[in-house]
Amino acid sequence: MTMARARYTGLFLALAAVCTGAPAFAQMDLSGKWQPRLHEDFPERIPGPELADYVGLPINDSARMFADSWDPARLTLPEHQCRVHTSPYIHRGPHNLRISEVRDPSTQILKEIRMYISTYEQTRVIYMDGRPHPNDLVPHTWMGFSTGKWDGDMLKVRTTHIKQNWIRRNGIPQSDAAEMEEVFIRNGDMMNHLSTVKDPVYLTEPLTKNEIYMLNPRVEGQAAWTYPCVAVVEVPRVQGDVPHYLPGQNTNMEELYRRWNISHEAFRGGAATMYPEWIKTHQVAERTR
Repeated sequence: MTMARARYTGLFLALAAVCTGAPAFAQMDLSGKWQPRLHEDFPERIPGPELADYVGLPINDSARMFADSWDPARLTLPEHQCRVHTSPYIHRGPHNLRISEVRDPSTQILKEIRMYISTYEQTRVIYMDGRPHPNDLVPHTWMGFSTGKWDGDMLKVRTTHIKQNWIRRNGIPQSDAAEMEEVFIRNGDMMNHLSTVKDPVYLTEPLTKNEIYMLNPRVEGQAAWTYPCVAVVEVPRVQGDVPHYLPGQNTNMEELYRRWNISHEAFRGGAATMYPEWIKTHQVAERTR
C-alpha cells in the first residue's frame, strides 16, 4: 500500500467513526407534545385549593396577610379575568405542552428550546447559548427570562424577571423578585418537571414542586392549543371597587376551621408545615387541647 493510499484510508476510517459513532456531547431531545398527569397535588391543581389553607408553604407574615385579605371575587374584575399564570405556576394546571428546538442553520448548534403552553397561549423561550441574564431594570414578563444548560440528560433552567403573581390560587402571592430553578428529565414517554422557587419577599425557604408529563403525539386541533379569553363585566360594581377583606374580617377562615374541626394554627402555613415532624408535633398538641 502506498503512503498516499494509506493516508486516505486512515482519513476515511476517521470520518466513518465520526459519522456513525455516538456524538461526543449527547443530549436528550425533549421535543414533542406533552400532557401533565394530574395525580400529584390534585386538589390544589384542579378543583383548586381551599380558601385560607396555607399548609405546606414556607410563607412569612406578609404573604399570610396578603392571602387573608384576598377575596376570590377579585377574579371577576375585567383586568383579572384573562391574567396569565406566570412560569412558576403555569405548569401546575391542565394544559398541553409543545416543546421544540431552534438550531443554528449553519452549525446545527442548539440555540433555544421553546415551550408553547396552551393555557393563555404562552411561549417560553429557554436560551441555550450561554447568554447572561439581563440587569434588574429590564421589564418583567409572565414567563420571565430563562437560560438553560445540559447536565447529562437533564435540562437545568434558571428563570428571572418574572411578573408578580401567586404561589397558590387562594391568594398566596409571589413577588416580582422571585427566581426559579427547574430540571426537566425525560425517560421515554414520561418527563419529570421539578421546580424550586426562591422569593425573598414572601418565602422564608425555597419552595419545590413536581409534575409528571406524558408524551401524546395525537394532541391536535385548534381547541387543543388555543385559549380564547375575552374580558367582560361579570358583576356590576362601582368604578374602582376591588373585592377584599380587611384584617380579621375574612369569613372563609372560620368556615375552613369548622369544616375540618382543626385548630387555626394547622392551616396558617410556614416553613415548619412542609416537614413530617410538624404533623407529629401538631397531633400531640391537638390531643392535649
